[in-house]
Amino acid sequence: MSTVVAAPGITRGLGWYFLRLGALGFGGPIALVGAMHRDLVEQRGWISEEEYREGIALAQLSPGPLAAQLCFYIGYVRGGIAGATLAGLSFVLPSFLMVLALGWAYTLYQGLPWMQAVFYGVAAAVIGLISRSAWLLTRKTIGRDTLLWSIYLLVAVATIATGRELVALILLGGFATWLWRVPPAWLRRTGTAAEAGLLLQIAAFFAYAGSFVFGSGLAIVPFLHGGVVLQHGWLTEQQFIDAVAVAFITPGPVVITTGFIGYLVAGFAGAVVAAGATFLPCFLLTVLPAPYFQKYAKRPALAAFVAGITAAATGAIAGSVVVLARGALIDVPTVVIALAALATAVWIRKVPDPLIMLAAALAGLLIR
Repeated sequence: MSTVVAAPGITRGLGWYFLRLGALGFGGPIALVGAMHRDLVEQRGWISEEEYREGIALAQLSPGPLAAQLCFYIGYVRGGIAGATLAGLSFVLPSFLMVLALGWAYTLYQGLPWMQAVFYGVAAAVIGLISRSAWLLTRKTIGRDTLLWSIYLLVAVATIATGRELVALILLGGFATWLWRVPPAWLRRTGTAAEAGLLLQIAAFFAYAGSFVFGSGLAIVPFLHGGVVLQHGWLTEQQFIDAVAVAFITPGPVVITTGFIGYLVAGFAGAVVAAGATFLPCFLLTVLPAPYFQKYAKRPALAAFVAGITAAATGAIAGSVVVLARGALIDVPTVVIALAALATAVWIRKVPDPLIMLAAALAGLLIR
């Protein structure tokens, strides 16, 4: 069973560390969890390699954004509930404040030609960057496993065809992998009322998203598209693509874009409710099972279930690239910008994502 090692000095240090990472950490979930390993395991030695791996495993098992869950777990291991809360708030707050400011600016200046030109270029570059991220996640989670590839492709095609993430298919992927690889014994044998109502809707939708979307923060993109665009009609296709762009031009967890979406739908209250409802479930689902995780994590049935869910979620991410590209790549210049962003991200890896987004924004201004 995992134990909490109280270390007040390290706990405070983790608070400052995650505040800095939340303010300056770009590159999405893979880059953020890699930075935590480099900084906290290799350089500072604040957590052990085993504790880091346990945190990664628990984050994969539980729904919610990968980097934020690992942050919660590390804070819990060194400071219990208080440590997890401090680490989580420090990590999320900087990027939340940034998307809040961007939401205000977007709402105020959206009709101006220069703002439209900026997002014209940025939205195209986002397609290139999330293509890179989807490919990296695919290589990391699927490998050469035929069963996982089958689940991945099925969910990717379904996501492309429907334009939304099908939670039932993702869960089915987990159950299918479990039953195929580790079948159970029995199977072997055989404001105003209207404003308040809108905030409740926002809270319910984003709490559901935070509770049932597995994988990295990118896994929430197709689910959000299905909900805020297709189901509720809160955002247009272009507004949603711009919201995804905001996730890439701000540091911290990608899923913080829920705060931006909430702001567009219902102002400051909507931003607070959407971000809080998204992070609270995954915080609880990381911290509460943490003391018992080591006892059950290595059971073959559970490991198989997690592998299937991860493959399905990764397939949904890959499918969402196509869904978003339909709205963002509207002409030859946007296709060129997307391909240039993808090529830069893949072959010139030292170029940070914010510089790619800045170049895309300038290209949008020049073209438009």
